[in-house]
Amino acid sequence: VSPQLVAFIAFLCFVVSRADGAYTTLVAMEAAFSALFFLLYLLRLDKQMHWLFWPLADFFNSVIAALFLLVVCLFAVIIKTNNGTVAGGVLGLILFVLSIIDAVLVFQKISFNGPRRNTPAK
Repeated sequence: VSPQLVAFIAFLCFVVSRADGAYTTLVAMEAAFSALFFLLYLLRLDKQMHWLFWPLADFFNSVIAALFLLVVCLFAVIIKTNNGTVAGGVLGLILFVLSIIDAVLVFQKISFNGPRRNTPAK
């Protein structure tokens, strides 16, 4: 299951149900950030931009997104404004689980003591 797809469907649920702006904004931002990281790795831009340790940035993005998603989507499910808000909240909780899985997988690939690649002097 693609996190971008789940985030987009949750976004649509919140928009259609005319939910509070916090629900819609959070899910839209998570969809945008995960899409940007997907494109970053797909186009191999992380290999060209050495000034940031991209896996660690991806890990922090997943952890922070998971925390926000947990809080906001639990509120959406608990308050039960309408069916669309509940559906978006449930999808947001699924996105929370996917963010946790992503954080664990990325953290397992991070090597803090591994060899560093030296770039040749120009």
